[in-house]
Amino acid sequence: MLGLDNPIHILFLLIVVLLVFGAKRLPEIGRSLGSGMRGFKDSISGETGHAELAQRVQATPESAPALTPGPRLGEPAQDPSTTRDPGA
Repeated sequence: MLGLDNPIHILFLLIVVLLVFGAKRLPEIGRSLGSGMRGFKDSISGETGHAELAQRVQATPESAPALTPGPRLGEPAQDPSTTRDPGA
């Protein structure tokens, strides 16, 4: 059988994963996998902490940099080398 009920199969799988990803990347992969599973569990159970989420949303516009408008569709972008400095 090809199941993972045998400890030798699990050990073989762990050795293959170690060889493929390397010892340096395994902790990073484990952290990101755990964080993703925790976020998934929180979203399924609905325990997101609505008060904390509302505070983050309210704090974001104040700390976000001001956006400057870019060229509109159909208008050519201005070339900085062709614009003149009025003080020069």
